[in-house]
Amino acid sequence: MNFELQLVNVPVSDVDRAKTFYTEHAGFNADHDHDVGGGIRFVQLTPPGSACSISIGTGLSENPVEPGSVQGMQLVVTDIEAAHAELAGRGVDVSDVHDFPWGRFVFFSDPDGNGWAVQQIVYP
Repeated sequence: MNFELQLVNVPVSDVDRAKTFYTEHAGFNADHDHDVGGGIRFVQLTPPGSACSISIGTGLSENPVEPGSVQGMQLVVTDIEAAHAELAGRGVDVSDVHDFPWGRFVFFSDPDGNGWAVQQIVYP
């Protein structure tokens, strides 16, 4: 039995601003953007090469979560220097590269403060 994580909701205060950030700056693909009525808008965005997507929107939860409260979402890349250059080149305020025994990382946040880590796994 496989249990595949395929969608994570990320709370944002302005759906259009967040969609622009994730597509134009972070390089995610815009998979869906649907106004399904009743105050519900569903936007699905996927990082390039990922099997897991994020959703942003309005009316997606009975118990709304505070925008900016999601921290520690992690993307994995094969070349952290190239990832840093791409994010910085797209206008993302991305940290310098940090080296840890378990990997090399850069960090960034979306306009609401939801925090992301980008990791290059280091093998001994």
